Amino acid sequence: MLKNTTKIVASQNGMSLIEILIALTLLGLAGTFVAGKVTERLQEGQVQTAKIQIRSLSERLKEFRRDCNFIPTTDQGLDALVEKPTGGRECKRYAPGGYIEGGKVPLDPWDGEYIYESDGKTFTIISLGADNAEGGEGADADINSKDL
Repeated sequence: MLKNTTKIVASQNGMSLIEILIALTLLGLAGTFVAGKVTERLQEGQVQTAKIQIRSLSERLKEFRRDCNFIPTTDQGLDALVEKPTGGRECKRYAPGGYIEGGKVPLDPWDGEYIYESDGKTFTIISLGADNAEGGEGADADINSKDL
């Protein structure tokens, strides 16, 4: 009788294959949930970064307008904030060194160029979002300076 009791106790010391598979499945599900939340937070951060950059570019354009008494044309684009525009109206009080630190117009958080449009009186700055295409939802949605 002692031999049978010993075998039962010995077999309960480790985990069965089914218990291991259940534990791995639960860990996998938890990991998927956490990874989804991390990705969601990253996308939210990128959208917020794009909005901050658009607001900053808008402020630089307002400084340009105060100094030059006009805003850059669509053709001159955001590059007018880095280098004094040569075509069109001349800005006699262009800020030395331009209006953007680093001498380069930033890309949006998805490495796309911001779209700049001007009718001569107002301007619009647009990021096409994560998909780099017009329209979309969530992180793929366009971000427009007129909506901020």
